[in-house]
Amino acid sequence: MTSIRTRLLAVLVVLGGSLVTAGVPPATAATPPGSLRATPPGSLWFDGAPLTVRGGRFTDGQGREIVLRGYNVSGEAKLAENGGLPFASVADARESAIALRAVGGGNAVRFLLSWARAEPVRGQVDTTYLAAATEQMRAFLDAGIRVYPDFHQDLYSRHLFGPDSWYTGDGAPKWAVDAGSYPKESCGICLFWGQNITQNAAVRGAQYDFWHDSYGIQDAFLDTAQATMAYLKQHLDAGEFAGITGFDPYNEPYAGTYDPGQTSRTWERELLWPFYEKFRARMDAAGWQDKPAFVEPNLFWNANISTRKQEGGLLDAGTLGPGYVLSTHFYDQKAISGILMWGKAADGQYAADFAAVRDRASAAGTAAVVSEFGHPLSGTVADKAPTVLKAVYQALDSRLSGASWWDRPAGSGPVLSGTQWQWDLYSGRHHELMNDNPGKVRTAGDAWNDEDLSAVRLDDSGHAALRQDARLLDRLYPSATAGTTLAFTYEDRSRDGSTTLTWNPVPATLSNVAKLVGAGRYGLLVWRSGDGTAPTELHLPASFPPAATTVVSDLGTVHGPPAHTFAAPVGVAPEPGGTGSRRLLLTDADSGAVHFALVTDGATAPPADLLAAARTELAGWAAARFP
Repeated sequence: MTSIRTRLLAVLVVLGGSLVTAGVPPATAATPPGSLRATPPGSLWFDGAPLTVRGGRFTDGQGREIVLRGYNVSGEAKLAENGGLPFASVADARESAIALRAVGGGNAVRFLLSWARAEPVRGQVDTTYLAAATEQMRAFLDAGIRVYPDFHQDLYSRHLFGPDSWYTGDGAPKWAVDAGSYPKESCGICLFWGQNITQNAAVRGAQYDFWHDSYGIQDAFLDTAQATMAYLKQHLDAGEFAGITGFDPYNEPYAGTYDPGQTSRTWERELLWPFYEKFRARMDAAGWQDKPAFVEPNLFWNANISTRKQEGGLLDAGTLGPGYVLSTHFYDQKAISGILMWGKAADGQYAADFAAVRDRASAAGTAAVVSEFGHPLSGTVADKAPTVLKAVYQALDSRLSGASWWDRPAGSGPVLSGTQWQWDLYSGRHHELMNDNPGKVRTAGDAWNDEDLSAVRLDDSGHAALRQDARLLDRLYPSATAGTTLAFTYEDRSRDGSTTLTWNPVPATLSNVAKLVGAGRYGLLVWRSGDGTAPTELHLPASFPPAATTVVSDLGTVHGPPAHTFAAPVGVAPEPGGTGSRRLLLTDADSGAVHFALVTDGATAPPADLLAAARTELAGWAAARFP
């Protein structure tokens, strides 16, 4: 009772201190302490707090569980055409940020940086590059999007590859490659660029030298990383810096070559984890003490081809705690191969793969983020993309298949954060001289090793447009849960050509709920309330206008939820950043109670008796499965 009185008192204090007009969101809070800029448009008093890791989840200043969803921004940083930056200009970054939020449904980005551009001369950090990267990053922060930077590398470095090479890389600067005197690169018979990781002697040798700090290469990288983080800390104001969630030290780490007697697991213990500890110390020295390192295990630890899979997952690192987040990638290499998976993905296809991510993060005592996932949108296997991506998002939402979710939702597990690869504004419009060869101008797709995975492109009018089904990408998801998430599912009804993919229909035993949803989309969140006073939030897709949205919850049932006020338990408000995106806010006034909320666009003017009957069915279902 004490907790409940405290929460009610806090709500009354907020109500007493805010001037609220019916149908109009309350005034925003004061600017965050130490900030030099105004609070982003659409912000409410509980927005903008830095994230921490607690109890194996991302949490905000109100103790709410936070889910990060978005994209990698972007593979353009691998290319030379815009100097290793994700965008050609700050204006393009702003255009992209607004679209990513408003039509892509994202609240977070993994922001790629280039070591080669940050330190083109050994020991000399290029502040001009860092200034340009900071301004582009700021465009996302101003749009209310959280950012975690990533020093990206693939195949170690562009400078390992000659002008006539079949492939290219990115990452390390030329001076780092010159220090090693590596052999002429050759992958042999390689159908996919990723085979260079294990088959190209030059790439393998360079990776080996980095992890062994040959020629002081790793130490130089750590110096540049620290200088980069210090620069960002100095040049972002306090409010902007609060939107930085952490730092990804190194993309897709791999040993290159194991030492005699060494295994993938011992390599992680002896070389990879010590590197992360060093990086963590550099974060602390740069003023990033309260932000986690997004650490990636051995690239192949969760490969879904048995012959590629290697033991790993930072198994010997102990409890990672709040200083680290388990960051991992997932690509269905079987589907991408075109040989090992002939058909398309199906309901529950990746449940076991993502259960392994959840279990590993839980054992390590930290949160998890799937920082890359995707599938080719052109070529011989592009027809699999709609089902592969639907199955990935399904696995991010829940560890259960749709067929089993309603019967045992308590096994749903935490909702995972994830950033899709990728958000490339210039998809299909590049002008990249591959390995600086004017005879190899790449314009198609991602302009990098024949990849084509961007979810977005510029249309003929110069505006960002989705290349994939908006029903798949702009999703309903619990961006902030006031307490503990118990279960979540979302049936997006996305399309595979002309076929509507329905993997989680409402069971016939809940006949009124099924009638209410009809052929529409729906999401269902079940949570146990906490001690804070901020509401639970679900991102509302742009195609869920409030007037066509129905909410059935124990907190309230309404068709066409009104604008948020603290007097109403169910309401709609803008998301921070002024991009036009919206969120559903659900406010409870208790602690430790189970709540549910069904959100659907399937009902047109539903009668009151149907809403009441659906609420009764859901209440009985929740009581039986979450006693």
